[in-house]
Amino acid sequence: MMVFLSISPLQSLLFAAGLRPTPAQATAVSWILKDGMQHVGKLICSNLGARMDSEPKRWRILADVLYDLGTGLEVMSPLCPHLFLEVAGLGNFAKGMAVVAARATRLPIYSSFAKEGNLSDLFAKGEAISTLFNVLGLGAGIHLASNICSSMQGKLIRGSFPILKILNTLQLVVAPLLSIIHVYSVCEEMRATPVNTLNPQRTAMIVAEFVKTGKISSPADLRYQEDLVFPERLIEDAGNVKVGRSLHEVVSPSKLRQFKETFHEEKFLLNRGSRWTDMILEHDATGEDALRGWMVAAYASDMERLAREPSTNISQEAYEKMNSVFSPFLAELQAKGWHTDRFLDGTGSRFVF
Repeated sequence: MMVFLSISPLQSLLFAAGLRPTPAQATAVSWILKDGMQHVGKLICSNLGARMDSEPKRWRILADVLYDLGTGLEVMSPLCPHLFLEVAGLGNFAKGMAVVAARATRLPIYSSFAKEGNLSDLFAKGEAISTLFNVLGLGAGIHLASNICSSMQGKLIRGSFPILKILNTLQLVVAPLLSIIHVYSVCEEMRATPVNTLNPQRTAMIVAEFVKTGKISSPADLRYQEDLVFPERLIEDAGNVKVGRSLHEVVSPSKLRQFKETFHEEKFLLNRGSRWTDMILEHDATGEDALRGWMVAAYASDMERLAREPSTNISQEAYEKMNSVFSPFLAELQAKGWHTDRFLDGTGSRFVF
């Protein structure tokens, strides 16, 4: 469908630039635009790779939204020919970001389906399916565009219809409809995709369910509960933990050693505030360390909510409770298919003590 959508905008670009749609001129225009703003978009998006590892489904959806946005700008370019370079360049900039985001998120998504080390086989089959539908879309787009152009050209010669006005109207109606169908399909696809790595949202959801009910969901059970639009939202039952802030934003240098000594054997720092709890991980912390810190914050929040009087030892009591249940919790978590050897926070903000 993405290739199908690219046929019509290319014709719009040619008309907006005042060019006849010959293959040589189409190639020249595409070359200039892609090698310019599109590469800038690719370079900028490449700096966000860690965030794509953390939220691959969200970025996969964003990639398709950006691609369709770029397509829409190309379709609208004939409406403002005096701004052709700006509109077309911005469209290709969005497409460049979309290409990098789409390619970068394929591997994390495919990895969740690899059960027996067959990642390459899954990747190859996925690319084959993608190529097949791209070819079908390309053929449908070329056939539709050629039929419209030949029909409109004949009517133009007889003096009946203005080709540009009719072609633009058709594109402005069809392109948004195809884009809506495209983005909706990708959203449903991502919602149905289970991801078995730990990121802040999935970790919070796992801990919240365990603290509240004592149960642990598998990646397949949890997939439809993920918020793909606002994954940073705080979950109250998980302690309202916010991870990834810089160390100097969370704790002052004078109190750093005090916070570290609270859980001196752990690879996390917790700073409980009135609205949320900040957690900072050491540079080599794994998913298990993140789970331990999250459970301490969740138990502390739960104890504070149920306590009749404020207590200064809530953090220590929560830590002891976490230690008493963590081993069976971790064993069941891994048995459900979760990978706990790494934690993908997406920010890269960690500390060395």
